[in-house]
Amino acid sequence: MKTMTCKQMGGPCDVTIHGETAREMSRNGAKHLMEANDDAHKAAKEMMAEMQKDPTAQDKWSENFAKKFSELPED
Repeated sequence: MKTMTCKQMGGPCDVTIHGETAREMSRNGAKHLMEANDDAHKAAKEMMAEMQKDPTAQDKWSENFAKKFSELPED
């Protein structure tokens, strides 16, 4: 299990996100983002929506995120 904050994943807050794999953590981070109903998360939601329109941007984000995930220590 590894842990990152919302902020480390590109969001605005210090809520911790956990995952066994980069994919799981990414899904958990997206779930947190979609459940957040405050203005602080609005920009991150908009960025995520725009990125989903561009497969190249989405692939680049996933690649960078997988690298960050691999460098995290195990909890």
